[in-house]
Order: sequence, then structure tokens, then C-alpha cells
Amino acid sequence: MRKLPPLNALRAFEAAARLKSVSRAADELSVTQGAVSHQIKALEDWARIELVRRQGRGIALTEAGERYVAALAPVFDQLDLATRRLLASDPRKGWLTVSTMPSFAAKWLVPRLPAFRARHPDIDVWLSTWWNFGDDEDLSAFTDSDVDLAILYGRGEWQGVAATLFMEEDLFPVCAPSYLAQHPLARPDDLKTATLLHDEMHQDWRLWLKAAGVSGIEPDRGPGFDDSALLIQAAMAGMGVALGRSALIRADLDAGLLVAPFELRLPADLAYYLVSRPGTEGLPKIQAFRDWLIAASAV
Repeated sequence: MRKLPPLNALRAFEAAARLKSVSRAADELSVTQGAVSHQIKALEDWARIELVRRQGRGIALTEAGERYVAALAPVFDQLDLATRRLLASDPRKGWLTVSTMPSFAAKWLVPRLPAFRARHPDIDVWLSTWWNFGDDEDLSAFTDSDVDLAILYGRGEWQGVAATLFMEEDLFPVCAPSYLAQHPLARPDDLKTATLLHDEMHQDWRLWLKAAGVSGIEPDRGPGFDDSALLIQAAMAGMGVALGRSALIRADLDAGLLVAPFELRLPADLAYYLVSRPGTEGLPKIQAFRDWLIAASAV
């Protein structure tokens, strides 16, 4: 027979210990602070061990409390994963876990998700930017995860998965209108006096400058950002000239927050792919998201 504590008390203690706050735990659980405190006290009474001490506006765990919550964390993680898989087991509806890069999520996908929600209200998209599967051929981290679909940027040469190309893009310089007013850029050679901004794709400026026939510029100089959304934000703030990706900057160009001073657009070597596990492509909720994504990318 299992020796289990009151589960509501266990849930309250785990939340308070993880968040280091009774009030934040109450917000997460949608109960009052008094209810959380009462449940923690009930757990301590059941175990006959002190687990929590008040510390100002927060809480501090006793040594026993630290040991207990460390053991509980993976149990709650497994319970969360099992529940998500249960909810996703209906092939027509439920959770659909989609993983992608933070920049693509922020600048392209999230603004379009309301349209998917309106068309498929029974499918709840759980968008994750935590996973980083990269562009290498080994996607074992994806196949071993609970992610249903991954939107990856690469060449589509991954092994052991089904990859559908849904969007290509062009690269071209962009900047804020205010920056252009202060730094006239009539032709690509004028970039010699500009501040170049960079993201992780360091080679792109070199490729664009070569295609434009520009020499005498050190393409690696200038501030850099490890996320393309931050790069775009820096350009909009007037920090310099970024090599924009058409998929990510279209809305900002349309809104006049960015301008493209030159006509030359360089097709990117990489593209966006929707990746799933073999054998899952025909699941209705995966097929629905794939069909919607392809249609949305064509607009």
C-alpha cells in the first residue's frame, strides 16, 4: 500500500517551494494565500516534520523541506508530461506542442496564431522556444521529446524525421527611418560609414556585400545579438543597419518601422521547415497545423 500524503497539500507545498512565495503559489493555483498556508500546514502535520519557515514576504525551506521538494520536482515533471500526452492522445484535438526559434515565434508565428485558433478551436497550441534542435543531422533530442512539431531553419537534411519546406526568405539591409535620415544610404558602398548589426548568422553580411560588389568593409565589425528578434529591435531603435530576413521583418516594413534602402535581395541558403516524427504526419491535428502553416506562409 502506497504511503501518500494529501495530494492537495503536496501540490500547494511544491508550488510554494518552487516559487519561493506563498502569494505566487496562490496565484498559480488560483486559491487564496490562506488556503496555500493551510495546505502546507496540513502536510507538515501529516508528516510531523517542519518543511517551511516564513522569511519576510517569502518563505525558506527547512533542510527536510529542501530534500523533499528536490525529490518531488521530477515526479511533478513526469506527471505534467504524462498529462500532456494524455490530453494530446485524441488525434483530432487536444494539445499540440510546437517548438521553434524565439525570433520566429515572436516576429512571425505568434501574430498569426489567432487565425489558427479561430479555424481550429479544439486544438490548443503549446508553443515552446525552450528546445534548440539546431541544424545538425541528429534530431534524436526531438524524437525523444514530447514535441509534436518543430519549425526549424536549415537545409531540410535531417535524418529520421519528416520535413516539409514551407517558407523561403531573402536577406537585405534594413534600418530605422531615423537612422537613414542621419546616414544617407544611396548605394551599397555607403555602408562603409554605417554601423553593421549582426545576429548569429555571421556569414550573411559577407555574402550580401559580395553580391552587391562592395569591398573595403569589414563584414564582422559591429554590435551583435544572439537572437534575430533582438537584432530587429536594435535596428528599429536606430542602432545601425541590420541584414533583415524577409520572413521576420515584413510587418515592421509595412508599418514603416524599418526601411530597406537598397533593391538587392539575396536568397537565403537556409529555409523554414515543419518537422514531425515519421508516421505522425497524417494525424488530423498535425495535418491541420501543417496545412494552415503552408497557407499562412503564402500570404
